[in-house]
Amino acid sequence: MHTVKLNGHDIPVGKIVCIGRNYAEHIKELGNKPPDKPVIFMKPANAILASGGTVVIPPYSSDCHHEIELAVLIGKKTKDISAAQADAHVAGYAVALDLTLRDVQNTQKEKGLPWEIAKAFDTSCPLSAFVIKDQVTDPQNLQLKLTVNGAVRQNGNTGDMMLPIAELIAAVSTYFTLEEGDILLTGTPSGVGRICSGDHLEASIEQVGTLSVTVA
Repeated sequence: MHTVKLNGHDIPVGKIVCIGRNYAEHIKELGNKPPDKPVIFMKPANAILASGGTVVIPPYSSDCHHEIELAVLIGKKTKDISAAQADAHVAGYAVALDLTLRDVQNTQKEKGLPWEIAKAFDTSCPLSAFVIKDQVTDPQNLQLKLTVNGAVRQNGNTGDMMLPIAELIAAVSTYFTLEEGDILLTGTPSGVGRICSGDHLEASIEQVGTLSVTVA
């Protein structure tokens, strides 16, 4: 069983629900069209990599990209809720990376096939410890920053999300029952790019924490 830390406690993780194309500038940099509904995909719990760990890029890819994201921990079971009800179901926040095998993803998209083999591989979800939600003043106004070998690659703000967290939770809850220990990744700002063997990644979100991983 995979767990995450929240306020010193181990929380068993269920599923990781991820949102794609939720920042306009990131949509532009990849040449995608803005979606009319949230773009939803999943990662298994065994994709999680704790801070300080080592990312292992699968041998079937030669173009792995970093994507810094705000992670939301669900605190209680819910289904079909409104955006106004969403905050009551949030337990905490963490720094996450959604590592993406861009070459594999592009091939899958061209064939009209699912993306999971590009998104859900082992170590594809580096994750910091969670902080309780009360420690975050406004989750829709947090600066996100990612460096690779000390050079800034991504520097954005959660205020630039096209759909805010509450609306994402409500939308996801129409498709899946959300349970305690589920994690929601909320999308990435622009600046995504390739990582290679030996690279050191540092990700931070103000009021939330930091995350550090190395690529094997």
